[in-house]
Amino acid sequence: MTQTIGEILPVAARRFGDKTALLFERRAFTFRELDALSSRVANGLVNRGVQPGDRVTLYGPNCWEWLVSYYGIGKTGAVVNPINVMLTPEEVRYVVEDSGARVVVASSDKGGPLLDMKGSANLSDVLLWGETVPDGVASFDDFVRRGSPNYDVVPREPGDLAAICYTSGTTGHPKGAMLSHRSVIGAGVGTALMAARGPHDRLINALPLAHVYGSCVFNASLMAGSTLIMVSRFNEVTILRAIAEHGATLMDGVPTAYYYLLAHPDFEKYDLSSLTRCWVGGQTLPAAKSVEFTERTGCPVHEVWGMTELAGATSANPVIGPNKPGTIGIPYPGNVMRVVDIGDATKELSRGERGELMFRGPLVMMGYYGNEEGTKEAIEPDGWLHTGDIATMDDDGFFTIVDRKKDMILTAGFNVYPAEIERVLCMHPAVALAVVGARADEVKGELAKAYVLIKPGAEATREALICFCREHMAAYKVPRAIQFVEKYQ
Repeated sequence: MTQTIGEILPVAARRFGDKTALLFERRAFTFRELDALSSRVANGLVNRGVQPGDRVTLYGPNCWEWLVSYYGIGKTGAVVNPINVMLTPEEVRYVVEDSGARVVVASSDKGGPLLDMKGSANLSDVLLWGETVPDGVASFDDFVRRGSPNYDVVPREPGDLAAICYTSGTTGHPKGAMLSHRSVIGAGVGTALMAARGPHDRLINALPLAHVYGSCVFNASLMAGSTLIMVSRFNEVTILRAIAEHGATLMDGVPTAYYYLLAHPDFEKYDLSSLTRCWVGGQTLPAAKSVEFTERTGCPVHEVWGMTELAGATSANPVIGPNKPGTIGIPYPGNVMRVVDIGDATKELSRGERGELMFRGPLVMMGYYGNEEGTKEAIEPDGWLHTGDIATMDDDGFFTIVDRKKDMILTAGFNVYPAEIERVLCMHPAVALAVVGARADEVKGELAKAYVLIKPGAEATREALICFCREHMAAYKVPRAIQFVEKYQ
């Protein structure tokens, strides 16, 4: 049984051997090859002084080098610190210093600017992959070329620290969520279980590997014996072509990906018949868009939910069981969720009532690294985690996210939730995507303003969209301003 990150590839290699595990930019890797490559990386890291418990920052775009580095770090017993490639240099430096990283493993374009940090704080080495590695810098290619393909995984306990993943806060610096091997493995196993992933699946994925949703997907894929079709970054045509070319059976993505796919003028020209189910997470996908995707492809969309503090996806609409578009389903096995009063976390609300979503179980983080105060604010003494999401639970035990607590708009004393307005706007046949925010108002405090992207070839006026909203929601919730945009960045 796989209990730690370092054991994932050795176990998968024994089970699935020469079956294709990864397809990336016309290159195929078997499970056995990925295991050997990650062992070469592990040997190289140990030779550079990495020891169990050391923090190793992993910084780069989606690529096979990133993936084998992740598992190589895990094999050494070190703690992986994956960084979002969109962070600014200032943010990256903060994370490297705050986490106490001993080594940075990165693509040459991302890690190069960090070379001057060597010798400062706890950082002793920077390892780079790519074609332009400066002279005198540790080269990933050398590790892969010279390192031994054999490595005995350093034993770790399921409760040991496996990863530190930084998440943006509402104020101040980002916080490092400490995730145990138990939580990382549990999130991956739960993802495989709830989506019925297996060796028969070919999974298309453009999610950033450094994101916890991405880690759930690639860990689940490798543990289940699926073939991971990895895309460096999302592009509508790239995704549509890859599905058709490789006969992908499953796709994971964020709502924006589905918006852009559905709005693409050539959507109907691609053969998507191989898809049997899709997953969407990261934000709420309006039920209307989920239904539209299913009507146009014949493939159901299963919504999932999760957090960095929970090692990724942690609830879902199961493939084996009811699928309720617009809900985030039920918690992964072994975990529980409940809805409580926003002002009193001990008061559980009745079904249908809106309150804060709380989560408890083995997926909950160990705490925020070096931040006891933040940890105490996030986790109750009895283990319940504050998610900050406003939710309801229906009679079947399925949860629906209404909005983020901090995003709530207060209009003349009424609580208005942007996600609710976004769902209604996306029901309009001309709307491809809608995002709602608050606008200050002298009389009512705040009013809702919507930013709307119209589908190619469609038309809609501000007045028409406001009238549409009035038909589907109370007057105080209707956006008072609508701004059309050509493209969301």
